[in-house]
Amino acid sequence: MKLLVTGAAGFIGSNFVRRALADELPGVEGAEIIVLDSLTYSGNEENLAPIADSPRYEFVHGDIRDAELLDELMPRVDGVIHFAAESHVDRSVLDASIFVETNVLGTQRLLDAALKHGIGRFVHVSTDEVYGSIEEGEWTEEFPLEPNSPYAASKAGSDLIARSYHRTHGLDVVITRCSNNYGPYHFPEKLIPLFVTNLMDDKHVPLYGTGENVRDWLHVDDHCRGIALVFAKGRSGEVYNIGGGTQLTNVEITEKILELMGKDWSYVDHVEDRKGHDLRYCVDITKIETELGYTPQVPFEQGLAEVVQWYRDNRAWWEPLKERAALA
Repeated sequence: MKLLVTGAAGFIGSNFVRRALADELPGVEGAEIIVLDSLTYSGNEENLAPIADSPRYEFVHGDIRDAELLDELMPRVDGVIHFAAESHVDRSVLDASIFVETNVLGTQRLLDAALKHGIGRFVHVSTDEVYGSIEEGEWTEEFPLEPNSPYAASKAGSDLIARSYHRTHGLDVVITRCSNNYGPYHFPEKLIPLFVTNLMDDKHVPLYGTGENVRDWLHVDDHCRGIALVFAKGRSGEVYNIGGGTQLTNVEITEKILELMGKDWSYVDHVEDRKGHDLRYCVDITKIETELGYTPQVPFEQGLAEVVQWYRDNRAWWEPLKERAALA
C-alpha cells in the first residue's frame, strides 16, 4: 500500500507519518508514504527528519492546488490522507483569502485528481470548529455546520466539497473532525507551545478575554491513531469525530502550564478577545468508539508534562520558528 499524505511537514501530519513509518498505527503498517507539502510558514521538514532516511518515505515540495503535479502523483498511490490546510484562526481574521484558496480550492483539486485516477480511499482531516460553538452537551456528527471564523468557514467548505464527491461521484471519502490537538513539534503560535516557550524565556503569556473559553484537548498520538482507524475501517461517506475527553477552560490550562513551568499568575496578560471567539467546543466520540474501537489513550496530565519537557529539550527546533514568525 502506498499513501499520499498532504501537509505532512506540519504538526499533525508529520506525527502521522513518523508513527506510520514506525508501524505504530493500526491498518497502515508497512505502508509507503509520499509526502506533499508546500512548506509554508508552519511547514517544516525538520518535523520529518527522524524518518527522512526511510526507504518507505518520499518528500515532494509542491502545492495541492497544482493539478499537473497531482496528475503525476496520484497514479502512484492507493489512498490519500489530506492534512494540508491553513489553520490559524487569528491569521484568518486578518486575511481570509489564502484560507479559502488552500482549504477549499486545494481540497477540490485533490478530490478531482483522486477521482480521475481511481484512488481507493480519501480521508479528509477536518476540525470541530466547523460546528461553531456549543453552550452545553456535545456535537454528534449530525450537527449542522455553523462556523464562526474565516478559518472554520473554509474548513466547513472543504468538508462539504469532500462530501459532495462521495455523493455525486461515488468517491470513497471519509471525513474526520478533531478537537484541539497538543503534542511535540507543535508550531509555537498555538496556545500550549506559545505559553511554554514564552515562560521558558521568562516572558509573559497572552490570555484572550476572560479565559473562560472551553476546549477538548486531544493528544496528537491519539488523533493520528483515530485517523488510521478511519482510513482502515471507516464507512465510506461518513464523518467521525475524534476527541480527547479532557475539557478545560483556557484559564485552567494556563494554570496547569504555569505550575509545570514554576511560574505564577503574574506572568499572564489578559488581552483583547479574538473577534468571533467561540466559547465552547465539545465533540461526541461515541460513533468512532463503537464502530472502530477508538479510545483516547494518553492521559492529559501525563501528555502535557511530556510536551513541556519536549520543548525544554528541543529549543533548537522551536527558537528559530518563533524568530522567523516574530512570535512574542
